[in-house]
Amino acid sequence: MPRTMEGLARLIARERVAPWIVDAFRAVDRADFAPVGGRERAYRDRPIGLPQAQTTSQPSLIARMVDACAIEPGDHVLEVGTGYGFQTAILGRRATTVVSVERVEELAGAASNNLERAGVANVTVVRGDGWLGVREEAPFDAIIVSAAASEIPQALVEQLREERRLVIPLRGVSDDAVYVFEKVAGQLASGRLLTPARFVPLVPPAGW
Repeated sequence: MPRTMEGLARLIARERVAPWIVDAFRAVDRADFAPVGGRERAYRDRPIGLPQAQTTSQPSLIARMVDACAIEPGDHVLEVGTGYGFQTAILGRRATTVVSVERVEELAGAASNNLERAGVANVTVVRGDGWLGVREEAPFDAIIVSAAASEIPQALVEQLREERRLVIPLRGVSDDAVYVFEKVAGQLASGRLLTPARFVPLVPPAGW
């Protein structure tokens, strides 16, 4: 079990993700984005509990989902579910700009503070309904969702650029699974299964 940033980065390298992601894990200290009481577990490949019954995803899952986004320099990325901002900071190592929307006010505030302290200047945290995306900042070159949806929110499809990717967990009968979709001619092509996983639910507008 990794106990240092370097150990965690080596674990991520075994996931066969893009080299820039491994470098990002060497540059972004997960401990800086963990709540008090969770920092000693920051370098383990495990989720960390957050306030309001939320979690931050395990690092290897973050790496695989970010890799599936196929982010290029110059891209404008939307993240749904900021948590404490760790994945946001990872995204910011590659994308030119990142907009992250968080439903829980306490988490949005904590993430903004964490990102500012870490010197991450190319991200914007917005408190809002992730199901609706952030229309005023669209279109996006990639959209990554960190909560499991019962269906694909149409707003996210509309806000994604053509021939770019949406990475989203979807709720199943017994478990969740992460899928990768590409937008073609205004619609999402058939999704590719990335991995089974378990996420907190993406709350639809009726529950907002």
